[in-house]
Amino acid sequence: MRKFLKILIIFSIAMLIGNMTYGMFQEMSISDAPSYQNVELAIGENYSSQNDRNQKAEGDAILWEEIPLQYQGYDVCAKLTIPKIALETYVFSVYDEEAMWICPTKYFGPEPNEEGNFCIAAHNYDKENMFNHLIDLEKADSVYLTDNTHGKIEYRVTDIYKAEPNNTEPLSQETNGKKCITLITCSDYSSKRIIVKACGV
Repeated sequence: MRKFLKILIIFSIAMLIGNMTYGMFQEMSISDAPSYQNVELAIGENYSSQNDRNQKAEGDAILWEEIPLQYQGYDVCAKLTIPKIALETYVFSVYDEEAMWICPTKYFGPEPNEEGNFCIAAHNYDKENMFNHLIDLEKADSVYLTDNTHGKIEYRVTDIYKAEPNNTEPLSQETNGKKCITLITCSDYSSKRIIVKACGV
């Protein structure tokens, strides 16, 4: 029995070290500055012009999913889904330290799925609806934001980089008329922020 417990403890420690090493390697691979690539180039052939998007909206049915107005006592403004990292979570309407222990929160910007830069902040600790796996995202990965006014809208990742906590550039509302999302979480023991930018297709 003791031998089995020793093996179990050693295996658990090895898994923990392996997981931490992988996370550190992934974070080190993220640049400390935005690439400033053209959004169309980052998305590639999947990007549609404004006219194409208007035609798509007129010709196709809007994907609809009713989301609750409240969850665990907090107002909900949207639902965030990122298939690549198996993330599915509500987004609370107001940025609040207590609320952030439960779900990501709106940090800055317009209402969900409207023109501008909708910024979402969340912790990066190991919980299924937090941002600990943002580091696994790559350019052109799909991100979906659902709200009760516009339905479910697809965005594509255009940039991933690190920023200083006092850097407000990621919150900029200059989107050239596009609908964009910015996902924000801590990195490097809270000394940096991981920024994931995505724009509507």
